[in-house]
Order: sequence, then C-alpha cells, then structure tokens
Amino acid sequence: MTCDLRTTAADDSKAPPRQRGVSFACSGCMAIGQTRCALVTGASSGIGAAIARRLASDGLRVFGTSRKPFDSGQSGIEPVVLDVTDDDSVRAAIDLVLDKSGRLDVLINNAGTTLVGALEETSTDEARWLLETNLLGVHRVTRACLPHLRARKGHTVIIGSIAGFLAKPGEGFYSATKHALEGYADVLRLELSPFGVRVALVEPGFVRTNFASIARAVATPLEIYDVLRHAMRDGLVRDVEGGVEAAEVAACVSRIVASGAPKLRHRVGRDAARIYRIKSLLPPGMFEWGLRRRFGLAGHNKGVE
Repeated sequence: MTCDLRTTAADDSKAPPRQRGVSFACSGCMAIGQTRCALVTGASSGIGAAIARRLASDGLRVFGTSRKPFDSGQSGIEPVVLDVTDDDSVRAAIDLVLDKSGRLDVLINNAGTTLVGALEETSTDEARWLLETNLLGVHRVTRACLPHLRARKGHTVIIGSIAGFLAKPGEGFYSATKHALEGYADVLRLELSPFGVRVALVEPGFVRTNFASIARAVATPLEIYDVLRHAMRDGLVRDVEGGVEAAEVAACVSRIVASGAPKLRHRVGRDAARIYRIKSLLPPGMFEWGLRRRFGLAGHNKGVE
C-alpha cells in the first residue's frame, strides 16, 4: 500500500514540458468545434493568474475570479468577482459563467491565504476566517460546480501545498487546512469516480509569488513565540524567493486538465519531492528535531518520540 501511494504521488515537476500555444484536450472531453470552459479561483495574481494564462493559451475559455474587480491584463481571461466565503457570491459567479459559456468543464480551486502565528496566539475567530477561505471556500465552490462538471465529465483540481503533509510551526491553521484538503481530495475523487469527473490535488513546494508579503499575522502575539514567529517569517521569505516559478505549477495543471485519467497527487518543485522523501525515510523523532531547529525551537522541550 505504501509503495503504491508513493508511486501515485510522484514528483510532477519532472514530467516532460508540453509545446506552448497548442490547444489540446483529453480524449472524450471535447467534441469537435466546442471550446472547454474553465473557472479558476484566486486568479488575480500569483499561481492562479499563471494557471489562467496557461489554460487560455491551451485553448480553453477561462474565467478567472477574485474577491474584488480586477483587470486580468490578458486576452482570453474573463474576470469574474467571486468571494469563496460567500454562498450568494459563489452562486452568482457560476450563473454568470454559465450564462456566457453554457458549460463548465474545468474547476481550479486555487484561492487561499495564510495566517502567521502560533496556535496559542490564534483566536477562534482568526482560525474560522482561515478555514472559511482555505477549506470551506473550496467546498463551497466545488459543491456549486459539481452538477455542471458531472454533465461534462470534467476536471476539478485543488491547489494544495507541502503543508498538507508537513507540519509548519507558526502557520498551524494553514497546515490544518491543507491537511484537511488532502482528505477532502481523497474522498471527492472516490465519490465522483462513478460519474467520470476527474479529481486531482497539486502539492507545490515554495513558489515565487507575493504570498509571503501578504501573509496576515495574528492580532494578539505573545512574546514567548517571538523567536518562532520571526524564524517562520524569515524562512518563508527565503524559501519563496528560492522557489519555482508559478508557471511550473500552471504547467502541471495544464497536464492534468489534458489527461483523461490523471493521478490524484502531483508534487511540483524539487523541495516538495525532497521534503516528502525525507519525512518518509527519517524516524519521526529525527524529523521533528529538524523542524524544531528550522523554526527556532531547538531549545524547547523535545517532545515524545
């Protein structure tokens, strides 16, 4: 079982690059003369913008969403206002897409954010805010789109993170939401398999975007966690600066959407593949020790082996 899971979740960054600008689709996904339609959440910048551009270049009709009106700056990308935390906003956005295109073939759940602070510093309201966006937001949009995706035997792709299999001190609820998405994708894939809907989860490592600069901090920090918080922020900035380009994640999504039978997990970036291998090979206590050193916690209680 373990061997099978690792094979299924192999590093996707090593897949051969596709020719840009060539429209293609999985066998049986598109009839001749029809254009597949994709909805990409969180498409105003970063990974979402890169995905929207790539899918448009692949020949799909792309609707890119953001909480506030935005100019995509790209031909072929149609901006739509959508707040993933609001049911009415989600319904209105999907109705607009269907009114304009008459179909929905691809959903890319990319919208998400983070919260910097130790768990003890995090209020229930702050935790709820993050859960509403990163987890319930994905569910809200997916649930509203599923009748239309079933009709097209389409694709739904969730943009997760290495935080889905890696505990990140200082971003505890971010890690919790990404771990939850791992289970959500597992179940969604099983439940939708009888209907021909393809489900995939992308687990990028660090990506060069503005994610670190827009990270929200807890409102009431505690002095005892200053070292952790500073180590986490410094490390996040450093890791993001050394990460892969967002276009690499977009290329992975492009391959998924083109496939009639994509695997479930797709890791993007050497750091994602490396961290997963290290965690799977090292004894838990040794891996935990490494995390404590990485986040300035080496002098704290060593915990339980």
